[in-house]
Formats: sequence, structure tokens, C-alpha cells
Amino acid sequence: MDIPPLAGKIAVLSLGALPLSFALNYVSLLSYPLGVVLMSTLILGLLSLAIYSLSRSDIYYDPLYAVFAVFAFTSVVDLLIALQEDGYMAGFMAFYTKEGEPYLRTAHGVFICYWDGIVHYLLYLAMTGAIRKRKSYRNFGLYWLGSFIMSILVFLPGNILGKYSSEIRPTFFLTIPFLLVPCWAGLRVFNQTQVPTCCTPNMVEEDQRKGLLRRPVDLALIIYLIFAAFFTLFRGLMLVNMFYVLPFYGLAIYALIFPGCSWLPDWALVFAGAIGQAQFSHMGASMHLRTPFTYRVPEDAWASFFVCNLLYALGPHLLAFRCLWRPAFFLRPPPGPPAHHEKQH
Repeated sequence: MDIPPLAGKIAVLSLGALPLSFALNYVSLLSYPLGVVLMSTLILGLLSLAIYSLSRSDIYYDPLYAVFAVFAFTSVVDLLIALQEDGYMAGFMAFYTKEGEPYLRTAHGVFICYWDGIVHYLLYLAMTGAIRKRKSYRNFGLYWLGSFIMSILVFLPGNILGKYSSEIRPTFFLTIPFLLVPCWAGLRVFNQTQVPTCCTPNMVEEDQRKGLLRRPVDLALIIYLIFAAFFTLFRGLMLVNMFYVLPFYGLAIYALIFPGCSWLPDWALVFAGAIGQAQFSHMGASMHLRTPFTYRVPEDAWASFFVCNLLYALGPHLLAFRCLWRPAFFLRPPPGPPAHHEKQH
């Protein structure tokens, strides 16, 4: 898998969030929820116009360029929110967490912002860089899609049902486009042409003839997935894992045993992104000081908690890497030679 160059133009544009957020923090209008939502809408509109003016040809080539460019800007904003809430800086986004999205002040909200500001930001730069170079970014897009959807699945119920459910601000309705856009973006990413593999029909046939005992990597992954499934059942309170991750583990085990399951490489990337985001936020929030003491992991259990959850996050990434590394086993088997029927006399 080729790593596309990062988009320098988008990086520079997104870093404009630094002076802008610092200046907006001192605008008195933004001490009111309505002022925050109006200013946020204005900024997003002007940002979209600037991106269109600077990169018109890239947007015509792939409209997702504009989406990723806007999201790169919001990722920098999220990183500023996380750093400010943890006390590493001051005077940037206090107005937004107070009058915009107070949920982001929770431990889980902070780590969602960290993930978005680091991992998603690098993915946006990589994908916009690939579009500029007219290269494929399908694998990056699938990983981003899983990660983004998982953050939304936790973010929305956390806003509506959580501690800050009585403090929903008008800016909450700005998340509606963030729900619709990933659906459209996901369809476009899935419909992109897959990168051709270097597997010949003979290689595919040879790999698919091997039994499980002759594929030790696949055997190790199956054993891991079985243990991960039990671990998921053990953590039954995390309902998203129960309803989505557990069935995927069962299907992945099937695909590692029986050849020709061409759907696994794509969905392995999606679930790697989803589980990576979920585990990062879960691990960070469980040890963060903003988590109530009764729900926080005790310090003497940090080592075991960290190792178990890191292994749980690492496995899906190893599965995705295995699918990309040697995809021959998952390709559809080549058609056999046409049958020749002798005439009966």
C-alpha cells in the first residue's frame, strides 16, 4: 500500500484555526450559545468558499477533497480543545466548550478530540494529498470511515442521554451534516476501484489450497479473535461492541477458514479504524482525572488494564495488515477451464 504525500496547502489552511480560535475567544458575542452557532456557521461557510477558490480542479476531480479539507480544519480545533481542557494551553477554545458543546469537557470528550486532532488530521492530509496526486486513497478512506462512525455512535448518545443532556446548545444541530456527509463519503470510498493486486491466478489457487495448519498467521489470528470475542462478551456493558464488533469477529473467523471471502479486507480496515478509535477513547477516559473516582481504573490496575485493552485494539489492525499483505486467499477463485463434453454416438 503506497503512502500518499501529505497535502501542504490543506495543512497551512487548517493551521489557520490557531490564530482564529485565539481571536474568537475574546469576542463578547461568543458568550452566548446563539452567537457561537452563528459564528461557527459563518466560519465554515467562508472556509468552504476559500477551499473552493484555491482547489477548484481538485474538487472537480473528487468532491471529497473539499470535505476532507474542512474536516482537517475542525480537527485542529478539536486538538486545541483537548489541549486546553487538559491545561496545556489557555485562551483558545474556552468559549466553545462553555457555550457550544459542553460534553467535550468530559474525559471521553477530551480523548475523542485528541483522536480527531491527531489521527483523523493525518488521514485528511494523506487523503487530500492523494487526490492532488490523482492516487488512490481507498484504504485510508475505509479506516477513516470506521473511526469516524464509531466516534459519532458514542458522541450522539453521550450528548442526548449523558451528563450534559440538559445543556444541549444550538451548535449540536451542526452535527447533522457530520452525520450525513460520512454516509455519502463512505459510499464514494467503497465504490472506488480497488487497487490491483500483484496476485496471479496461480498464486490465488495455491494460497486457497492451503489448509489452516499450513497458514500459521491465519491460525494465530483465529485464536486471537476467539479470545477477543470472549473479552467482548465479558465487557458486555459496551453495547456497540456487542452489537457490531462481536458479529464481525465471527464473520472474520469464517473468512480466515474458507477462501474467497473478498469482503474481508475492506471490512477489516473499517473495523480496525472503529476499534482503534473506541479503545483509545476508552483507555484514556478510564484513567483520566475527570472521570468520577468510582468509574476510574485504580492506579494499581493500570498495567493489566492497559495491556489487555492495547491487545484488544491491536488485533484488528494486525488482521487488516494481513489482508493487505497477502490478499490472495481472500480473492475470488479464478474461473476453471471450460468443460468439454464428448458427443455421445
